[in-house]
Amino acid sequence: MLVTPSEVPSVVANDPADDHVLACALAAGADLVVSGDRHLLDLGGTYQGIRIVTPAEAVEKIGR
Repeated sequence: MLVTPSEVPSVVANDPADDHVLACALAAGADLVVSGDRHLLDLGGTYQGIRIVTPAEAVEKIGR
């Protein structure tokens, strides 16, 4: 699926490029963002209901 966010709000002040990742996740209706990026992970594990996990956490979930 290819999505184009209607807007890209400023969320990650230290890395504005990460704002595009979050905007695309919202536009796509994603349940999960898998990333090793510390700026995304520093958001506390979620953004507007979308879970943000490390690759290791994602692999663990898949293995269950």
